[in-house]
Amino acid sequence: MQFRHLEVFYAIYRTGSVTEAAQLLNVTQPAVSTVLKHAETRLKFKLFERVAGRLKPTPEALAILPDVRILFERLDSIERLTRDLAGGTLGAVSLAAAFPIAYGLVSRAVAGFVATRPDMQVLLHSLTPSQVLDRVVSQEVELGMLYGPVHNQALDVEPLGHVEIVCVVPRDHPLAGLGCVEMAQLAEHRLITYLPQSALWPWVDRALSEAGVAPKIQVHVSMSSAGIQLARLGVGVALVESTLVRAMPFGDLVAVPLHPVIDIETVMVSNPSVPKSEAMLAFMAQLRLTAQRGE
Repeated sequence: MQFRHLEVFYAIYRTGSVTEAAQLLNVTQPAVSTVLKHAETRLKFKLFERVAGRLKPTPEALAILPDVRILFERLDSIERLTRDLAGGTLGAVSLAAAFPIAYGLVSRAVAGFVATRPDMQVLLHSLTPSQVLDRVVSQEVELGMLYGPVHNQALDVEPLGHVEIVCVVPRDHPLAGLGCVEMAQLAEHRLITYLPQSALWPWVDRALSEAGVAPKIQVHVSMSSAGIQLARLGVGVALVESTLVRAMPFGDLVAVPLHPVIDIETVMVSNPSVPKSEAMLAFMAQLRLTAQRGE
């Protein structure tokens, strides 16, 4: 049987009428009658008998009906799947983000994204900025979020916004009540900030140097979370990127702005050789919206 034969057979079975089957298939009644006759000729047995004015399947038709029903149920499932994929409500998106950005902006964007897409799968890797770039270049992930500038002409780079380096201290610390902390004031305190090989260290180092501050760096850390925890324990004043402080409930800590401001761009990067799914395009739109709102 050809697919058109199966389609007409199943429509007549469901409706019990050639006329109603034609309406269901959006074709003419003669067209349905012709296809049915052609199918019965090829099969060499009748598919329907007229009983009390309705078409009822013959025993032979009932024998093939379970397989035909499964076929059309599978087709309906495929149609729903393709519709969901086209609408960006089903599938998977793979992401990589620098640690603080993953905890802050990206996590909020993911929450907004899956709120209306319960069947969507998100794969989020929290990595160092250099690892994020490597994953995007090697096509291991579809989208990366990290700090700019990114000097790689093989990638598409789009600005998302800016973050600041802030001064994190306990609420009872002398700096906690200030509207902002001048760089010169940091010379009096033990500091916690990034390792020299960290992507964020150059901004901190430059700002301290330009202010003429010889910093007393007690602890160098690779991640903002470690610096924040050390500040909580009274080890010193943490100079860390602001995203994580604002994203997590650190009720016993205060993030005080620095002056001059240490401003760092955040960007999203993608590999232009990797086609973007509708789901990924939808996530990128959500990420832009979240960044724009400052959520």
